[in-house]
Amino acid sequence: QVQLVESGGELVQPGGSLRLSCAARGFIMNEYAIGWFRQAPGKEREEVICLSGTDRSEYYLESVKGRFTASRDKVKNTVYLQMNSLRPEDTAVYYCATTYMFCSGDVQGYDFWGLGTQVTVST
Repeated sequence: QVQLVESGGELVQPGGSLRLSCAARGFIMNEYAIGWFRQAPGKEREEVICLSGTDRSEYYLESVKGRFTASRDKVKNTVYLQMNSLRPEDTAVYYCATTYMFCSGDVQGYDFWGLGTQVTVST
């Protein structure tokens, strides 16, 4: 059974850092694109960044460029989202999703989703 499990979300102060994890279970994610999405209360789910099956990063939000990076650990079958210089507007539930090889840029382009992890940036 294919599963994605996110972890690492918590309350952090503005300017702080967090690293989210997306662990794959039931499949080997090496050639799969992993998209990171976020959804704030009352807003639509939006794609933040995607790591393609060839480990190319594609950014979908200008506001996270230079602050967020995605990486893959093939041994641990896990993709990470490193978030630095966090801002209150980064507060959201963060989800990872997967599809084979190519990033989508759209919610409908992904086949499997995790349940999300809450990130709160506040004093």
